[in-house]
Amino acid sequence: MAYSNQSGPVRTRRIASGSSGASSSADKRAPKREGCGSQGGRRAGAAGRTRAGARSAADERMLLVDGIEVRLSRKRVKNLNLRIARDGSHVDVSAPSWVSEDEVRDFVRRKAAWIESHLAQAVDTPMARAAKATPEEVAAWREVVSACVPALIAAWEPIMGVRAGKIAYRNMTSRWGSCQPATGRICINVRLALYPPECLEYVVVHELCHLLERGHGPMFHQLMDAFMPDWKQRRAKLR
Repeated sequence: MAYSNQSGPVRTRRIASGSSGASSSADKRAPKREGCGSQGGRRAGAAGRTRAGARSAADERMLLVDGIEVRLSRKRVKNLNLRIARDGSHVDVSAPSWVSEDEVRDFVRRKAAWIESHLAQAVDTPMARAAKATPEEVAAWREVVSACVPALIAAWEPIMGVRAGKIAYRNMTSRWGSCQPATGRICINVRLALYPPECLEYVVVHELCHLLERGHGPMFHQLMDAFMPDWKQRRAKLR
């Protein structure tokens, strides 16, 4: 499970290189990112970032398929992958370079019933409400979250043997929290005010764990299992 809050249910169509294939299957994998705030690795130079940005823009295209907004991305993948946006505003499709737009449109049309069903469900989710929130609502979320987080951190620091740095609160669309292990700075998404309290506690413990383990490998999961055995159940409520 990833730590991002961008994508919802997934449909995957397996295809062979250079052909459209025939089979499709449900794949309820979660979104791919589970970030700790620190990017890690060496940053590319300005020229490299410019080239990467140009490739990204060239590989993305907006399609309208029978009234369904589709954001098509060309990626180094073997399958056609369709994801429902968490706020119900569109669907994301990733496709290999050799798959034509007509094949993508056909894939979307054949999954139209599944898409409409999940888009309808997404409209009633906290993420959909958050996408339409007023500044006053966001301010109210910030007030709730900022009132709860310091007490949670104070309770968990001695248990985990860590010390957090500066705490920030932001209205984020792509992640629930972030951590900079080098400074101890932790940022918490104010949208967590829309979810059960145990979800906020999970995110706090998750970010504090990054002060012990930077990445999301086996050691990180072992730490989460030790400190919060039901963390996966809590995380599931954020989907």
